[in-house]
Amino acid sequence: MTTQLFESNTRGKADFGWLKANFSFSFGNYFNPERLQFGMLRVLNDDIIKGGMGFGTHGHANMEIITIPLEGGLKHRDSMGNIGVIGFGEVQVMSAGTGVEHSEMNASHIDAAKTLQLWVFPDKEEVTPRYDQKSFDIENQINTFVNIVSPNDMNDGNALWVYQKTFFHLGIFDSNTCSTYQVRIPNNGVYLFLIEGEIEVNNHVLKARDAMGITDFEAFEIKIITKSKILLVEVPMN
Repeated sequence: MTTQLFESNTRGKADFGWLKANFSFSFGNYFNPERLQFGMLRVLNDDIIKGGMGFGTHGHANMEIITIPLEGGLKHRDSMGNIGVIGFGEVQVMSAGTGVEHSEMNASHIDAAKTLQLWVFPDKEEVTPRYDQKSFDIENQINTFVNIVSPNDMNDGNALWVYQKTFFHLGIFDSNTCSTYQVRIPNNGVYLFLIEGEIEVNNHVLKARDAMGITDFEAFEIKIITKSKILLVEVPMN
């Protein structure tokens, strides 16, 4: 097993007043040639959006976009006619395909919204754009990883799907517990992002917002030191 630790304070940052962003990979004005992507995972942005503010209408193409609210809610509107609000426990996917425009605004005019947005390169381009969202009962499934995103041809109907051989798992774990993750597709890698808490993987201690790239493995163990919220993103490495 090969691991690489990415401490939270090494991420790129931007502060626009209405938006405080942390970039795990090169994005916008932040460029780091050593942080371009992890396999097919291209973007992991950790955003805090001021009340009443958000991202106005903008376009995407040929990218799988997954949005995971952590606190508060986001109001989504797109050129496919979808309008809705998502909050914690809900996940949104959008296959941009041939092109789509959308906006993402804080659903509250007062409270900040905290969200993760991830982009994954698709394994099929120029598809008809699509949108979906789903609620997952994460908080009542403690000490287990809940599958929230799967490949379109390996989906059991319980998770959202995208055009890529990627699996997203989200879990909340009590302190002094352990969990083992087994790779779903041989030669895939896993990008582990610790949202909250403190854990140990491969003799490395991770704290909130630290991440780890994990490759060349069949399974790995996570030791939970304090109550933790963990996101695992399994992706093809090439």
